[in-house]
Amino acid sequence: MNKSRIEAFSDGVIAIIITIMVLELKVPHEADIHTLLPLLPVFLSYVLSFVMIGIYWNNHHHMFHAVRHVRGGVLWANLHLLFWLSLMPFTTAWMGENHIESVPVAVYGFVLMMSGIAYYILARALIRLEGADSALAIAFGKDRKGRISVVIYAAAIALAFLSPWIAIGCYVAVALIWLVPDRRVERVLLAAHPGQAPPER
Repeated sequence: MNKSRIEAFSDGVIAIIITIMVLELKVPHEADIHTLLPLLPVFLSYVLSFVMIGIYWNNHHHMFHAVRHVRGGVLWANLHLLFWLSLMPFTTAWMGENHIESVPVAVYGFVLMMSGIAYYILARALIRLEGADSALAIAFGKDRKGRISVVIYAAAIALAFLSPWIAIGCYVAVALIWLVPDRRVERVLLAAHPGQAPPER
């Protein structure tokens, strides 16, 4: 099964997710800088979520560049990831509108955690398809960074009830870990095919 359709569909869904999130930034009715202050939590929530979605899109692109074809199991694993990502606009808006309160921050973290787990499942589905000796399998290895991220998310969910801002700090820490696009796939592919141009970014 050709992989181009799943890539195009995923790109479209992610673009819609970002569009929905930005629509939650309501325009003030007054032309006064002070009217922007109440929107600060909403804006900060949007920035964090935009970065998170961007990280998933970037690494999703790199991961699918390393595979040749897909099957039904991969389609469902990809839909599973998109399901959790599609909840980001709701949790982002809820967290922002309630000025970073404990329960919305914890729910936001739960969606991030489930998105991380779904990404891991998708990666493993692709590795099973490509084979244990494939470039993708070698590139991902034991995926320590992905597992550490899920652990941090789980801790942040609990910490949200102690201090929502500590939990937010944990989410930012994970974003910083992943902010640089995951180039493990690129390195392995270029090593396997020295004459091949690197993937588009």
